Amino acid sequence: MEKTRIERLEETLESSPDNAFVRYALAIELANADRADAAWKQFEILLQRHPDYSATYYQAGKFLVKQERRDEARRVIVRGIAVTRGQGNLHAQSELEAALAELGAP
Repeated sequence: MEKTRIERLEETLESSPDNAFVRYALAIELANADRADAAWKQFEILLQRHPDYSATYYQAGKFLVKQERRDEARRVIVRGIAVTRGQGNLHAQSELEAALAELGAP
């Protein structure tokens, strides 16, 4: 039987636990599979261990909005704006600013 993407990503993380891209891909796959707790665990690890991995902030914020955790989403997105601004990553920064605007005022 062929392994799922989630299984392949989990196996890759076993041998390379600091691979931010693989962990990011796993978080998204878990979120798409409606495995919210497992997905959030992966997003949390990324936010803690790889704070400069800018793509995490948009996807984690989007995930939190879907989970109706808007205040947490706002905090993650604001943090991501600061990170991307510091990196000079104008494209990611503008995406995060648009996501924050969609959330509206607290």
